[in-house]
Amino acid sequence: MKLSETNPAPVLITGAAGGIGAAVARGFADGTRPLRLWDLDPDVHEVAARLRFEGIDAESAIVDVRDPGAVAKGFARSGAPSVVVHAAGVLQTGSALTLTAEQWEHCLGVNATGTMNVLRCAAREMVDVGGGAIVAVSSNAATTPRADMAAYCAAKAAATAFARALALEVAEYGVRVNIVSPGSTDTPMLRGMVGADTSAGMSERDRAGFIAGDIGKHRLGIPLRRVAEPEDIVGAVRFLASDAARHITMHDLRLDGGATLDM
Repeated sequence: MKLSETNPAPVLITGAAGGIGAAVARGFADGTRPLRLWDLDPDVHEVAARLRFEGIDAESAIVDVRDPGAVAKGFARSGAPSVVVHAAGVLQTGSALTLTAEQWEHCLGVNATGTMNVLRCAAREMVDVGGGAIVAVSSNAATTPRADMAAYCAAKAAATAFARALALEVAEYGVRVNIVSPGSTDTPMLRGMVGADTSAGMSERDRAGFIAGDIGKHRLGIPLRRVAEPEDIVGAVRFLASDAARHITMHDLRLDGGATLDM
């Protein structure tokens, strides 16, 4: 898709208040395109303000991705984007035997329904203008069973499957849809999983636990012997969104240090 040099189409990033979404926002803050940042967390305004202080055209909005009306209004305000990175997500842990309906619905609502709402609205906008790139942030849990994470696994599997099916439908219009699937990444979401302070970096003890794995829960460790940082995901997202990946669509790029043996 050819963009106007004087009025380039924006990059839209969901889940931009923290974690991978905020890192992606920083990764696209090169001044070439305006940034539109969404989250349900008001901290998204602070992320945008910091970028504006650095001279970046960045606007933020509170958008509940579970609400198709709110998503549609958000796109109407932002205008047709050249790139959409959908990083909004939540982690719900707990045994499949005791999972409540509320926990299930919240996890599926944000991770699966939210993905459908954002991706198909983005695709419609891009079809209308003749192309664009969408990258959905999923998880290696979409394809690998995880004890005490049934709702999350199901939600991410649904998100991944929807993204790939959508990619097939819109490919003829020049719209590419790809997925990145991180493993354990030092974000507030992962720290909350082990009951750690979500505002501080991961402790060395918790980091060592993820690297070693847990045979009792049938969880392999990480062969590369490190927990990912959010910045490790940014390069893959930028590549899939760029013209360097112009012949790639429906691809699911796993970024987990070998934790799922690339299966």
